[in-house]
Amino acid sequence: QVQLVESGGRLVRAGGSLRLSCAASGRTFSNYAMGWFRQAPGKEREFVATIDWSRTTTSYEDSVKGRFTISRDNAKNTVYLQMNSLKPQDTAVYSCAAKLGTRSQRASEYNYWGQGTQVTVSS
Repeated sequence: QVQLVESGGRLVRAGGSLRLSCAASGRTFSNYAMGWFRQAPGKEREFVATIDWSRTTTSYEDSVKGRFTISRDNAKNTVYLQMNSLKPQDTAVYSCAAKLGTRSQRASEYNYWGQGTQVTVSS
């Protein structure tokens, strides 16, 4: 079992920055890769970024490359999403997720999900 709790979402102006956090707890967590996904109103959930918990290998959706950075802090069992140069198009509920094994861009492969945190970017 893995429990995930996101925090850090808020209203921010275009061009601004936010850092989202995802605190994880549970057994055998070192075997899990982590991912960030987002879902905007009227749209399907989409991949944002992934990271291997042990190897720190990362990947990103094309539209956020160069703007977003996923990272981890093993001592705190926490994964972060640093978001810079935010755009109104980034407005969505951001959720973190965990899966066994290697990282993946497919939401269906993730076993555990947080409840999400709202990010709203104004013009």
